Amino acid sequence: MTSKFSAQLHAEKTFAKLARLLPDTERQRPHIIHLVSEPVTYRHDTDRELSFRQESNFFYLTGCNVPGSSVLAVNYGSGSGVQLHLFIPREDPLETMWSPPPPTLQAATDMLDAHSVKYTDDFLSTLTTIVAQCPDALIHTLPAIPQFPSLSKNFASNFGGSTTSAYLLSALHLARLIKTPYEIELIRKANAISSRAHEVIMRVLGKDAKGLILGQDEGVVMPDQWRIEKEAEAEAIFVASCRREGANHQAYLPICASAQRASTLHYCCNDREFAWGPFIPQHDTDGDLPHTNGTNGVNGVSKKTFIPQVLLLDAGCEWNNYASDITRTTPIGNGGKFTKEAREIYSLVLKMQNDSIDALQPGVHWDTIHLGCHKTLVKRFLELGIFKGNEDEVLRSGVSAAFFPHGLGHSLGLDVHDVPSASKPDEKFNMTIPEESRQNPEFYRYLRLRLPLEAGMVL
Repeated sequence: MTSKFSAQLHAEKTFAKLARLLPDTERQRPHIIHLVSEPVTYRHDTDRELSFRQESNFFYLTGCNVPGSSVLAVNYGSGSGVQLHLFIPREDPLETMWSPPPPTLQAATDMLDAHSVKYTDDFLSTLTTIVAQCPDALIHTLPAIPQFPSLSKNFASNFGGSTTSAYLLSALHLARLIKTPYEIELIRKANAISSRAHEVIMRVLGKDAKGLILGQDEGVVMPDQWRIEKEAEAEAIFVASCRREGANHQAYLPICASAQRASTLHYCCNDREFAWGPFIPQHDTDGDLPHTNGTNGVNGVSKKTFIPQVLLLDAGCEWNNYASDITRTTPIGNGGKFTKEAREIYSLVLKMQNDSIDALQPGVHWDTIHLGCHKTLVKRFLELGIFKGNEDEVLRSGVSAAFFPHGLGHSLGLDVHDVPSASKPDEKFNMTIPEESRQNPEFYRYLRLRLPLEAGMVL
């Protein structure tokens, strides 16, 4: 992956979406977008830094991961193109003793796709010059709400009268909904790393089920002795696998839910042990009970066994701020195999997934794909005897929503639940919703994408 992040293309896409949202009388004016980056943040009432992750919209328009930065994207109109002016903080020699310095102007220029790169103390003079060149320019900002970094007081006092926050967030969401090939490459990378981390979890669980992990000493436990007997241990191994491959952030808090906790959709406590069953006595070759040393039956008086259950692992890392999202369910206990009942449900969910993938193509409404999953669920539940009655009548009753209340999937990109205002427009104004969707509104209550599919969407 050698090409440069195309901030210029993203800015052009954003201005194009902005033009569609503006009143006719405003479209011919020059337009300026102003965004600021995420600052360095601290735990409340301490000097303890929190992990830095760039604000998604700022990164989309800059590709810049430097805290304390800002950007001006300028569209002078009349087909003159878009200019990106990026501003980064100067190095503070005293601060450099404690923290890595920001890049130099030359390094930032080489790394980033910007018309100019300057220091943040040049911001006001640069914007003043731009506004002098086009005094009727309208400046677009994100809403002044806690979800976004605050603009500087100097900006508000000098340019507040020509500023609006009514359109930019919607324009950014619409632009971000359709990914470029380079963005798709980043998402594929994140998913590849996460897939391998999921496989690591499965392999560790599989080795333990086969008794291939050596007993643990009371001292330091080396990675080849790591076992997964708690939700926290699954999380630790997953995150470690991602970090080993250079993925610094998880796209969301990992969900490592065992036993009945797997039914809580966003369970992220990850603080329980797996459910244990009875102790199985272990005998040496003479029939005598051996000396105790551990809990896995190796030189021990008994062997812990798990009751049959599952571990649901919903976790995915980011790569260069682009998210992955993978959920897999692995059997625990029962010799590392699903019980008959669990296998039936697992096979049903797998069929729902595979049928959905086969049905994907541009133009198909996501509601239609989601409804197909409900139809598959109803048919199989009738075969299993969980539901009784006529297939069409059971579907119309909406009872399947009790077993499948969440959505089939969502837009994926710089955020794991990406661009919500674009992917799920207000239903009152969403003219794309199929008529059949109105028969069972409970099916779609938590569906995060309600649009026809387009090339470049990532789900």
